[in-house]
Amino acid sequence: MTDLLKTVTLGCKVNQYETQLVREGLLGIGYRDADTQQTANLCIVNTCTVTQEGDSKSRQVIRRLARENPESRIVVMGCYATRAPEELSALPNVSEVVTDKREIPDLLGRFGVIDIPSGISQFGDRHRAYVKVQDGCLLRCSYCVIPSVRPGLHSRPVDTILEEVSRLTDNGYREIVLTGIHLGHYGVEGNWNKPKSEWLRLSHLLENIANLDGDFRIRLSSIEATEMTRELIQVMATYQEKICPHLHICLQSGSDRVLRRMKRRWSTRTFQQRCELIHDALDQPALTTDIIVGFPGETDSDFEASCQLVREIGFSKIHAFPFSPRRGTPAADFPDQIPKRIKRDRSRELTRIEGALREDYFRSLRGRQLQVLTESRDPVTGIWTGTSCRYTPTELPKSDSIDAGQLVEVQALDANRERVYAGTLPIPARPVGIC
Repeated sequence: MTDLLKTVTLGCKVNQYETQLVREGLLGIGYRDADTQQTANLCIVNTCTVTQEGDSKSRQVIRRLARENPESRIVVMGCYATRAPEELSALPNVSEVVTDKREIPDLLGRFGVIDIPSGISQFGDRHRAYVKVQDGCLLRCSYCVIPSVRPGLHSRPVDTILEEVSRLTDNGYREIVLTGIHLGHYGVEGNWNKPKSEWLRLSHLLENIANLDGDFRIRLSSIEATEMTRELIQVMATYQEKICPHLHICLQSGSDRVLRRMKRRWSTRTFQQRCELIHDALDQPALTTDIIVGFPGETDSDFEASCQLVREIGFSKIHAFPFSPRRGTPAADFPDQIPKRIKRDRSRELTRIEGALREDYFRSLRGRQLQVLTESRDPVTGIWTGTSCRYTPTELPKSDSIDAGQLVEVQALDANRERVYAGTLPIPARPVGIC
């Protein structure tokens, strides 16, 4: 009888990658994915602990899996498992809690996996694949619990990453998203005892991947402003035909006073200067960001400073998060906690501003050529939708010559704040430097 497997992932791209790594190892020894009507023998839950809501959702998933798969073993991993293993061990059907992601090879070995995978070759039914290149964070932002559950820096070897990217692109994945807990610190831990001329940087890795053969594009996931170095920006400019002109740069606040309380590493002026460097080097790049609304002590003028800064930079998307006190972080015990009503009102205002900025950026693309990764087709209208190189949801006209997971050259015809509307271009290939 075939053992059946169910996996559930909460949280970030790194978690999604690590779940896939475990899944591939288990499939390699005979496990099969259970469909919605089947009960599983083994369930893997990869948890998130960034917020209390992440903890709550993780517990809910475990209880649901125990109800629906009463004879199953449930293995729990992830950041919540590292932070509070005793809480998860007490939940129904939980047979093991993996408290350190570095134990994944040991976990697979206990299940009988002999050839421990060094990377992944598939990414489920998605059309883009995440590739984890780095783990760990040494920063101590006053609101963040992650450095305590992923403390050690570790960067994967360049050759291993290149082999993995080649496998994925050979298997049909046309977008590779480089991700890590602190992506911009790729290579840092190996540089400490080397002369600067021998340092390994994210820019070096990105250039190596861009030089691989194949029809695919590369996107960077979240990165810090101070890690957008001139070298990294230059690599993006040099390989515009391969690297998406989109960067998610974490801001968190547009107030210098709040940034200091957050223990962030830059001023708003430094952040603006890095964005200016990016705009000078790249062709109409898309910049997206995160903002924490209602951080303890945030005044009306602090919030207005954030609103003004996001307008000046012109982000095309803003993830606005109301501050959530996280036990074990300094900010959870700060005085002057902001009432929920004020956080809600400020979130709504920032969302309103984001909508206007998003529409401005989308409309600015009208008339230009974009590259779209096709993702889904409406079964009634036949209209395709996908994501452009500039991270815009894009609608394509009906076409029988398009398949899911293709990179298609289009011309942006119109836009609103929801998406770009495009027409396919009758051109055989993308000219160098056009994305």
